[in-house]
Amino acid sequence: MPDMNSVPALPAFCSPLDAHWPLPYVLPDTVLLSTHFNTSQLLSDDFQRSAIEPPATIQRSVAKRQAEFLAGRVCARAALQQLEGLNLSPAIGEDRAPVWPAHICGSITHSTGRAAAIVAKKSHWRGLGMDLENLLNAERAERLAAEILTPPELQRMAAGRHDQLALWVTLTFSVKESLFKALYPIVQQRFYFEHAEVLEWTERGDVRLRLLTNLSAEWRNGTELDAQFGVRDGQLLSLVSIRA
Repeated sequence: MPDMNSVPALPAFCSPLDAHWPLPYVLPDTVLLSTHFNTSQLLSDDFQRSAIEPPATIQRSVAKRQAEFLAGRVCARAALQQLEGLNLSPAIGEDRAPVWPAHICGSITHSTGRAAAIVAKKSHWRGLGMDLENLLNAERAERLAAEILTPPELQRMAAGRHDQLALWVTLTFSVKESLFKALYPIVQQRFYFEHAEVLEWTERGDVRLRLLTNLSAEWRNGTELDAQFGVRDGQLLSLVSIRA
């Protein structure tokens, strides 16, 4: 019988897990862990050594995708262990979202060379959605703006500072991803970029969002939520948290 408290050693392609809180406002009763990873150092038996079962889709995928998945799951398992001594890595559900224990909510994210996970008990937080993105360059941001932003968001962008355009588009994309990750497990309803808008944000890292569609009796068109974000090393991390 394996010792439930002994988590397998970290694979060598991941840096030691970092418990530093990377956002402006610390959420009580949560555990957030991150790691830097180097895809070129991923070994073929790292999944086995980490005791994390790769789903078939991951087994068939390229090294980059395997490294992202494993680094994210390593963070998630360690976060669950820290939160309440659970030694498990969330499986992938049919909707491709992580499957957490019934009384836990959480979120996993990764971008180039970095992965993170956040978990909490549902008695404290009903929903957590976290998303990490590489900051877009100005040219790409302008190209993508029309796909990602609603007409009012495009107007607000046009009225803002031109040197913040890339940040604004990256932020809008990321925070809507986080919103989806936080709300989807609650409403069990898919929604897309045009179904929410960013009303305002501050350089300190505050974001105000509004739903533009009815997702459930509780989560209706016009409902407003707060989010937060932080920028570090050319990457933007956003978090939407819904209190219990």
